Amino acid sequence: MGSIKENAIGFIGLGAMGKPMAGHLANKLPAQTRIYVFDVVESVVDDLCAHFPDKVMKGANAKDVAEKSETIITMVPEGTHVKAVYLDPQTGICQSDISGKLLIDCSTIDTPTSHLVKDHIAEHFPTASFYDAPVSGGVVGAVKGTIAFFLGASDTDPNLPRLTSLLQMMGKQLIPCGGPTFGLAAKLSNNYLSGTIAIACSEAMDMAMRSGLDPRVLAKVYAAGTAQNTICDRFCPVPGVYAEAPSSKGYKEGFKVQLMRKDFALAVEMAKRVGSKNVLGEVGLETYTGVMNDPRCKDLDSRVVYRYLGGDEDWKAKIDST
Repeated sequence: MGSIKENAIGFIGLGAMGKPMAGHLANKLPAQTRIYVFDVVESVVDDLCAHFPDKVMKGANAKDVAEKSETIITMVPEGTHVKAVYLDPQTGICQSDISGKLLIDCSTIDTPTSHLVKDHIAEHFPTASFYDAPVSGGVVGAVKGTIAFFLGASDTDPNLPRLTSLLQMMGKQLIPCGGPTFGLAAKLSNNYLSGTIAIACSEAMDMAMRSGLDPRVLAKVYAAGTAQNTICDRFCPVPGVYAEAPSSKGYKEGFKVQLMRKDFALAVEMAKRVGSKNVLGEVGLETYTGVMNDPRCKDLDSRVVYRYLGGDEDWKAKIDST
């Protein structure tokens, strides 16, 4: 915290992840530092301000927040929202003088949009610094302060100490990925792999369970074998295998399937754009589109793909009764 010298920090986007992230800043920043916040859902802003009176202040719009802050963090759902937050001709961040300021976009979006925003800032405010810094760890990680940041910068970037001090107030790990938009490319690659594994894990669990195996035994097998991965244990798609997994809580906590579908689509688009052969992409995208549109699965954690694929969620009662 010693390197945080700003008098004011801005935070735009107080959704399921942005709000707890801003809350961590409010708890950990020096007492004299003010946090100016804005979200299109006014009640969320009012709630955060009420929780941290005299610390968190309400901004009228993105431009207003930027005018009052030395560092601005943005966390919004899609590329169109990022473009609006930064480039809107009336209320965008770039309508204020952001010369010399630090701007950190934690949204998960397409790399061309991030390049567009960065290039605009570089052209009009050459002394400002813009970074992509998407996060991984889901809502639970945002609440617990355990998320990881994938930073679009090199490990020799002069702003790295300042970025590290600030971002580690909200998460556990910051990984410099090399340069502009590399954080986003890394995040999309990660979510493509994570989403694909969730489908494969659901299928593998289902086929073995239908063959008579207890999924708790399967989890031990995967952990001991070459299939070991986070999705098969901490985020196991089968309810009741791992107590803290979203599946064991009715799939009600975690990474919403609509967001997984969005990120998966961005990853498939990125693969096409850079000429990467992508044999699982279209099948995975079709699957998550189906899950997202299934009324049994919509708004739930993305590992609900297990339900969509016909997995047995009442396995424990059947095993215990035998």
